[in-house]
Amino acid sequence: MTIRVIVADDQAMVREAFTILLGAQPDIEVIATAENGTQAVEQAGELTPDVIVMDIRMPDMDGIEATRRITSHAGTPAKILILTTFNLDEYVYEALRAGASGFLLKSASGVQLAEAVRVLAQGEALLAPEITKRLIAEFSRVSPAAKRPTGVRIDALTDRETEVLTHVAQGLSNAEIARKLVVAEETVKTHFGRVLRKLQLRDRTQAAIFAYETGLITPGSAAR
Repeated sequence: MTIRVIVADDQAMVREAFTILLGAQPDIEVIATAENGTQAVEQAGELTPDVIVMDIRMPDMDGIEATRRITSHAGTPAKILILTTFNLDEYVYEALRAGASGFLLKSASGVQLAEAVRVLAQGEALLAPEITKRLIAEFSRVSPAAKRPTGVRIDALTDRETEVLTHVAQGLSNAEIARKLVVAEETVKTHFGRVLRKLQLRDRTQAAIFAYETGLITPGSAAR
């Protein structure tokens, strides 16, 4: 199955480079490019891509607002992969809140970019380790007392589901959680699937945000 991708970046050379890198993959097709957020939103509605590789800082409409508009439409299948640099870390938290499913540093290799696209297309979330550390720092800086999503109650979860959610928010993979809890990896997947359904969350990234904002874990407890 071919993964259909839109590349959105205001720099022509970056768009061309990403198009070549991703187009060289047998399972990925770049179906369009956008030079600003407005174009990205329009193309997302018209072409229904699987993944949009989105730069944060663009003219006319930035990547955060474009992400918010794309993910707010019911039935939109596109996953948003945000490209960022250390200079733009203050936007990471806001982009996650807008609905981004993954982040990758612009210094990443072509292989890492292609793999990130595949991860998001499979319905998973992705945060580069460097960004995860910065994200935790951002959670430390902003107030963790943001409002919960309407109608969501943490006591809807069982003790084991809460435990799985905690480990997901700490950045552990399903395999790592399985080893920690001494259960099968498939069992972890089942528990986490129930967490997403009960809390009406989209992916691991949203689950991590929920865990921090509800005080289930704190930045200081996020070390592996």
